[in-house]
Amino acid sequence: MSIERLLNTVKNNNPEADLDLIRLAYDYAAKAHDGQKRASGEPYINHPLAVAQYLAEINLDTAIIIAGLLHDVPEDTSATIKDIEKNFGSDIASMVAGITKLGKLKYRGVERYVENLRKMFIAIAQDVRIMIIKFADRLHNLKTLDSLPENKRYRIALESLEMFAPIAGRLGMGEIKGQLEDLSFKYVDAENYQLMLKLQTESSSVHQKNLDKIKEITEKELASARVPIISFHGRIKHLYSLFRKFIRYNKEIDKIYDIVALRVIVPTIADCYASLGIIHKLWRPVPNRIKDYIAQPKPNGYQSLHTATFCLEGQIVEFQIRTEKMHEEAEYGIAAHWQYKEHKTGENKAKQISWINELAQIQKTVFKNVKDIENLKIDFFQNRIFVWTPRGDIIDLPEAATPVDFAYAIHTDVGNKCVGCRINNQLSSLDTPLKNGDIAEIIIDKKRKGPNPGWLKFVKTNGAKSRIKTYAKSSLGDWIKDKLSIIKENLPN
Repeated sequence: MSIERLLNTVKNNNPEADLDLIRLAYDYAAKAHDGQKRASGEPYINHPLAVAQYLAEINLDTAIIIAGLLHDVPEDTSATIKDIEKNFGSDIASMVAGITKLGKLKYRGVERYVENLRKMFIAIAQDVRIMIIKFADRLHNLKTLDSLPENKRYRIALESLEMFAPIAGRLGMGEIKGQLEDLSFKYVDAENYQLMLKLQTESSSVHQKNLDKIKEITEKELASARVPIISFHGRIKHLYSLFRKFIRYNKEIDKIYDIVALRVIVPTIADCYASLGIIHKLWRPVPNRIKDYIAQPKPNGYQSLHTATFCLEGQIVEFQIRTEKMHEEAEYGIAAHWQYKEHKTGENKAKQISWINELAQIQKTVFKNVKDIENLKIDFFQNRIFVWTPRGDIIDLPEAATPVDFAYAIHTDVGNKCVGCRINNQLSSLDTPLKNGDIAEIIIDKKRKGPNPGWLKFVKTNGAKSRIKTYAKSSLGDWIKDKLSIIKENLPN
């Protein structure tokens, strides 16, 4: 790790970047951290340098890279935020201040967990770049955990798995989420980590020869059809993601088809669909395994075509087909909007994905009354699905949410007056788990006074639960008032 390597990376990504300012920031940080050591015994400056290097490697702009170099200065040295503002401007100082506020977070119990999440959500709502730098900071810390005592290693890894990785996922940062999970998994559950590593290695080695041949045949077929290919490569599934799927499929590894997948990157959306047609002509598709996330993106913005096909010797292979822009956003999510090329078009802010816009409301409601931390995890960190209204609006829900959750996500009155639903034009019970891409129509009774308390047995979202409970308390209060009024009227004068 060196400043020269960092400068070369930045220069390769953006020849017009201000390398002198980056070097000045490095010199400032190195002087501020002079004499400080990490737990491993190495000079402390190596850590902010590693953070900045990662930010540069994912092609982020100069201001974010400089903030990465300076992110620990106010917390660990005598230099202040005002000093940074004086030397590097208010924008960089603001990012460093945001990171400093997150610097003291510890994962100790439910109450602290909620408070930490509240601070993280506030940081994201104010400037999502703060969280991107924090992810880079956490990635390097996880890579150097061996220098810490075992109990501290476990706490940091668990915190990363329970808090940082899910937030990265909600921000569409798939590659960063995968790295955070795998680096944490090793320390949180070493036994299963080793098992997944063994399964992944065995699967890759067994199928690699066939995969190389399948790739060669497919690439030749695409070329003969004059489909332009930017990249065609294999992708090995992240270990923690593999573990979750392993559990979901009752530990039957043969049912997991995407341990190794082939990823096709093409210039346009039309090329994506053309590639899918050619692949299906060449290899027989597995029924019900085609997923069109281009027409119906995932709630975090992920877009791609997925298909599983029977290939050589009956081997099932998953193909993922996407454009270069889709690939960058799938890997880096919201961070992709601060890459150098975005700034050439004058864009200097990320698209405000809907989840970021919801943060203010989340802070006002959930963080005041969450008693069961599992509700919070279900509402915000479980795998997400999208469900369509008949008018074509998309509702973002946690996996296995029910029509009642869907109804309350639309409006409180829709939930309160819900009496039935149609899922994909079929009448269904209100406790039916919804699936990704379903079209749900809520049937309401305008005369209905309120929700059924029995719904609490199957609703998944905290929003639905709280509204049902609120109505139940209100109804009980009205009933008591009516009874008291009747008693009062019948009292002797």
